[in-house]
Amino acid sequence: MGSLRNPVGPLPSSIYWRRRVAMLSTLAVLALLIAWIVTSGGGGGKKNADGSDGKNPVSTITPGPSGSGPAISQAPGGRDDSSGGGSGSSTGSSPGSGSTDGSSAGSSGDSSSGSAGSSGSSGSSSGSGGDVTSGSGGTVASLPGTSTLPDCTAASVTLSLKSLHNSYSPEQAPTFELTAKSTSSSDCKIDLGPKNAVLTITAASADDTYWSSADCPKTAASRWYRVPAGSSITYTLTWDRKPSAPQCATPPAGSAGTGTYLLQAEAPGFTKAQASFVLAAD
Repeated sequence: MGSLRNPVGPLPSSIYWRRRVAMLSTLAVLALLIAWIVTSGGGGGKKNADGSDGKNPVSTITPGPSGSGPAISQAPGGRDDSSGGGSGSSTGSSPGSGSTDGSSAGSSGDSSSGSAGSSGSSGSSSGSGGDVTSGSGGTVASLPGTSTLPDCTAASVTLSLKSLHNSYSPEQAPTFELTAKSTSSSDCKIDLGPKNAVLTITAASADDTYWSSADCPKTAASRWYRVPAGSSITYTLTWDRKPSAPQCATPPAGSAGTGTYLLQAEAPGFTKAQASFVLAAD
C-alpha cells in the first residue's frame, strides 16, 4: 500500500500520479461511451420499430364514401322540390318508346285529400320529381352547360306530356311524364331546367295558373340532358296538389280541389305539350 501512495521510481512522484489520473480518466470515459452506445442502440431500434419518430409511420387507408343511388339526385325543372316530401319514380318501357310504366306512381308520402291546409313558409314549387330516364329505363345524368353537343330543335325532338292516370282519388298523388323523343340520327342536348321547360297546372274552370315549375325552383335554372339519336328521355313528376306563387312569394293556403285540370309543358322553340287529368272526390 505504501507504493501506491508513494510511487517508487527514478522519476518524481508527481509524474506517476499524473499518469494514474490520466489512465483512470480514460477508463471512465470508455465505460461511459460503451454504456451510451448500448443504451442508445436498444432504444433507437424500438423507436424505429413503432414508428413514433415519424420516419416509419404506420400506414392506414380510410375508404372514401361509396356512391349509391342514381346518377342524378334531383330532377330538373324545379319539380323535385316538395313541401310534403313525396317522391315520384318511373321505369322505362322498350327502347325508343319514350314512355314509362309509372309502376311506382303514388309512392309519394303526401296526403292528397284536397282539404285546405296551412300555407307554406315560402313559395317554392311543390312538385316532387323522380329521375330522368332513358327509353330503356336507365338513369340519365345531366350535362354541363359547356357541353359541345348540339342543341335539340323542334325538327329533331318532340316533347310529349301525359298524366299517368286520367283520374286520381284523394289518396292518390297525381303523377305526370314529360318525354323528349328524338327522330334524328345524331345525339343532341335539351334544357329541362325549371325555367326553360316550364310545367304548369291550371284548373279547367280558371284562367290563372295554379302551379308552375318556374315560380320558385330550388334547383338550377338550366339542366341539360342528352337525347340519344332515335331514342328518348322521360321525366316523371309527382305533384302534392299544393299551389305555387311567382318569385317565391307565399302561396295561397290549401290544396287543389276536385275537378278537371289542364297540364302544359312549354320550352322555347318547341311545340307546347298538353294533357289533362281529374281530381275526383272519392
